[in-house]
Amino acid sequence: MKKLRVGIIGVGGIAQGRHIPAFLQLSNQCELTAVSDVNVERAKEIAEKHSIPYVFENYRELFSNVDAVCICTPNKFHAEITMAAFEAGVHVLCEKPMALSANECEAMIAASKKAGKVLAIAYHYRFMKEVQAAKKVMEEVGKPLVVRVQALRRRKVPGWGVFTNKDLQGGGSLIDFGCHLLDLALWLMGNPKHIEVSGTTYNALSKIPNQVNQWGTFDHETFNVDDHVTAYMKFENGASMLFETSWAANIKDDCANVSISGVDGGINVFPFELYSTKNGMLLNSEAAWIPGEEDPDLPQARNFIDACLGFEELVVKPEEALQVSQIIDRIYESGRNTL
Repeated sequence: MKKLRVGIIGVGGIAQGRHIPAFLQLSNQCELTAVSDVNVERAKEIAEKHSIPYVFENYRELFSNVDAVCICTPNKFHAEITMAAFEAGVHVLCEKPMALSANECEAMIAASKKAGKVLAIAYHYRFMKEVQAAKKVMEEVGKPLVVRVQALRRRKVPGWGVFTNKDLQGGGSLIDFGCHLLDLALWLMGNPKHIEVSGTTYNALSKIPNQVNQWGTFDHETFNVDDHVTAYMKFENGASMLFETSWAANIKDDCANVSISGVDGGINVFPFELYSTKNGMLLNSEAAWIPGEEDPDLPQARNFIDACLGFEELVVKPEEALQVSQIIDRIYESGRNTL
């Protein structure tokens, strides 16, 4: 069987911690043939460490040596590099969020269709075994009514990389962390069309000097992205969503969860539980064992490879990732005057 030649563009933390290890473990299906980074010395170190043959400072020079690329750059460059990859006839797995704006996402989808190439977005939460289990039993929940989404961290503003650089990232906790749980919730709901979005954005806490922060240091004087966001959404099918995300909440514990109350039952994803009524009783159901891999990075990479080779459909379709970005745009627009 032909192996997919994969290149990595941007060899920072997400590439080293997630994508490179996953593709290396799938060496029976693919081979890492090239890396590119504006920090070419770092790219050379990564290539040498993993025996990757080609290194480029200019990502465009990488395309002739690969069939597919994994884009792990700051958000600002997602659309630009994706479009260039499609012009070169190369498949794309792009880190989340899809792009800085919904308009850029739409252009990426159009370019993918024109090139006839795969466009996958790395919303890896969908590949978690609890999430896959939840998707299988959504029929028992019935029509979703109220969805609650929490993506909350206690004093964990990322103090490394460019996470707090608005020009490069487009935002803070919402576009970095909250987008994962938002995507997950929409997918479990069946991606109904949103008809109303309102939100409030905050960064008051992170602008206070001498903050206690578990994930490194940052400049409170120049901090200009959101560290806490709340939102409310209505959907065409009558469902509503209560959404909250934060890097820096004053709460007891971190929380990443989606719960759905439906007509026939309810579901909680982390931990995985089902709630129902039967024989005049209220029942809570837990799974004694859930099949699947502990590491969602492997099934994500495998699904991308198989989609590129024509063996299966994408789990994360670009049109669904577009909806996440559309809602993020509307939350930021609604909360523009609250930062």
